[in-house]
Amino acid sequence: MISISREEFEEAVDDALDSLPEEIARAIAEANVVVLVEEEPTPQQSDGAELLGLYEGVPLDKRSVFDGFRQPDRIFVFRGPLQRHARSREHLVREIAVTVLHELGHLFGISDARLHELGWG
Repeated sequence: MISISREEFEEAVDDALDSLPEEIARAIAEANVVVLVEEEPTPQQSDGAELLGLYEGVPLDKRSVFDGFRQPDRIFVFRGPLQRHARSREHLVREIAVTVLHELGHLFGISDARLHELGWG
C-alpha cells in the first residue's frame, strides 16, 4: 500500500482536472457536477466491490431541458482503495488521474466498455 496525505491526494485529483482541455473543463463546469474525495465507498455504493471511483448522476447525453432543478451530479474518488491498489507513488498518481477521467467519461455518457477500450478503465 502506498500512502500519501489527504492534501497530496486532493492535489493529484486537482492536477487530473487541470490536465483537461479547456473546452472539456468548461463543459464540466457547466454540467453541475462536483468532484469529491472520500476515504472509502459506503456499502451501498460499493455493493461488495472495491471501487476506485464512482459517478452518481444523470449523464449529459440523457439530460433534458425539462428536468428542472436537481442536485449536482457527484464524482467520488476513493482514497483508501486507490492507495491499496497502488504499487508506487507514481502509479498512485497515474491511477488517480485514470479514475478521475474514467468517472468524467460517465458524465459524458461513455460506457465502461468504451472507457476500457480507450485506456481509461
